[in-house]
Amino acid sequence: MTRLINHEKLRNIVTEICTHAGSEGEEPAQVAENLVVANLMGHDSHGVGMLPRYIQCVHSGSLNPNASAEIVVDSGALIVVDGKAGYGQMVGSQAMDFGIERAKEHGVAIVATRNSFHLCRIGAWAERCAQAGYISMHHTNVMGQKPLVAPYGGSEARYVTNPYTVGLPATAESPMTVLDMATSVIAMGKVRVAKNKDEQVAEDVLLDKDGNPTTDPNVMFNSPTGAVLPFGEHKGGGLALMNELLAGILSGGQTMRGDTLLKSDAIINCMLSIIIDPSKLVDNAFYTAELDATLQWVKDSKPIDPDKPVLVPGEPEQIMKAEREANGIPVDDVTWEEVLAAAESVGLGRNRITDMSV
Repeated sequence: MTRLINHEKLRNIVTEICTHAGSEGEEPAQVAENLVVANLMGHDSHGVGMLPRYIQCVHSGSLNPNASAEIVVDSGALIVVDGKAGYGQMVGSQAMDFGIERAKEHGVAIVATRNSFHLCRIGAWAERCAQAGYISMHHTNVMGQKPLVAPYGGSEARYVTNPYTVGLPATAESPMTVLDMATSVIAMGKVRVAKNKDEQVAEDVLLDKDGNPTTDPNVMFNSPTGAVLPFGEHKGGGLALMNELLAGILSGGQTMRGDTLLKSDAIINCMLSIIIDPSKLVDNAFYTAELDATLQWVKDSKPIDPDKPVLVPGEPEQIMKAEREANGIPVDDVTWEEVLAAAESVGLGRNRITDMSV
């Protein structure tokens, strides 16, 4: 069963739980905003279903509420930021703000972020840069948990879903254009969503513990685990490896290997971000004209299905956001039960959370 919850009520629920888990100031609301926007955009894998894991990690000490990002290497346009295992919703925004300030000064900034707890939907950081008028590219890896994704041609997992993300600022005619994709066929969170809904995943997505193809999401939650496959065979596998190397090495946060796996329940991200002021390369009129004309040229392609127009990156999310703002965010029973248990663990009664959702 799935319930529909108003997005503002869901924000209040997440804010309340984070506050009772020790977050102060703007942190509870910022975590809530980030998670609920992921749900609104249709990325339930990175939405409120992540909250129970966050609260578990607060209890274990692997997530540090109220930690602030710190610049630990400063070379002007190139900086390294340490997140001190703080909430990624805070660390990500602080790191991007550092980068935006440096890009204002130098025209470009390279920000290598390490030791951030889960940065969640990386598209949020591309959107933050785009809203400030900057183009950005992000390479991300994950530490602190067992590998989940097999390399191309392999039957055993060697890294995680290692997303690649690009964002371009909007114009008067075109919304911001954001590509945010896992380098696996699907994000691990979507496997979790399928498990919670007692659904199968598509074929050619998962391998079981013996390296055999399967549609059963439970293979990723058993021991030993299976593996998610890379998208596009060698293309996705190669991009995943490059993200692993760029994010893990240049941030100083390490790459995932057998000898670097953390003995904890943490989700630690490293991210290499390149932030560009497009006005330092071309004038704004050229940028606007080229972006608008190119997006329109692409969207004018005759659709294969007349009922499904051609969309550009970022548009599906905006369509879903409008629909879910109007009708509510679907939360399956298993995820809702996990949220209620997380609330109980920080001293909030189930009835309190249930009442807030109505």
